Amino acid sequence: MSAQEASRIWGKSESYVRISLRQNPDKWPEGSYRRFGKTIIVTVDGMEAVTGQKDPRKDKSEHLANKERTSYMLR
Repeated sequence: MSAQEASRIWGKSESYVRISLRQNPDKWPEGSYRRFGKTIIVTVDGMEAVTGQKDPRKDKSEHLANKERTSYMLR
């Protein structure tokens, strides 16, 4: 995903990834980002390693799945 998209998903500022790569490149696991000209592409693993937070989208989908299971069991 793009650096801007990843920053938005993790609730960070739009420039978070770019600044993080410039100031702390050693925090990023090998292969977790790539530059294509001015565009930066990052992996979920990279964002999780740098932010210390799991992918927020996973939490939401797991929560919804658990909620659906519970409502089905109550029927």
